[in-house]
Amino acid sequence: MDSNNISEEFLQSLLSGNRRLSSQIIGNLAVAGLPVEDIYEKIIKKSLYDIGELWESGKISVATEHLASAIVESVLNEMYSGIISKNRNNKTVIVASVENESHQIGIKMVADIFEKHGWNTLFLGANVPTKDLISFMEDIRPDYIALSLSISFNISTFESTVKSILAGNPSMKIIVGGQGLRTGGREVQMKYPNLFYIEDLYNLEVFIKKISC
Repeated sequence: MDSNNISEEFLQSLLSGNRRLSSQIIGNLAVAGLPVEDIYEKIIKKSLYDIGELWESGKISVATEHLASAIVESVLNEMYSGIISKNRNNKTVIVASVENESHQIGIKMVADIFEKHGWNTLFLGANVPTKDLISFMEDIRPDYIALSLSISFNISTFESTVKSILAGNPSMKIIVGGQGLRTGGREVQMKYPNLFYIEDLYNLEVFIKKISC
């Protein structure tokens, strides 16, 4: 499989707003047996990063970027039934984007990988107010919380969220990731021993296997 060519084809289907073709491309990969991590990392995530760069450079409009994101979310929803494992375990994870973060595709992919391994996965989506996240966490008492930060500008909100979670629950384990942490935030990560930075879905897969035992 030439992932670069397929990624480019998928990118063009998103830019043209062709939902049917986008669904077909990803569906064919799933039928062919390509691992979900490869589909997500090499095709979908790469295309979304390319779209982000096109938007930042002014080559596409906000409307086109939003349309592409909406198509990707619909494609992820289509894949869900083929990802969720019938073999469930007794572990629970809450997954969410931090407050003021409007992007949720990355954290939805994270949720799917947990589902693949039989976790009870509670996906809260984008822009979850910290106080509501903590209230929900205290009700559910999960084994882990997974947080996404897409924009480095929100690093202070990210740290504030981590502090608030650990203030009342110092033993809570928090998985963090997202594009916003790739160029910064490492000093924040080093402050908290229960914070685990996961660079991509491949590393998440390895991490989940270790903690699922």
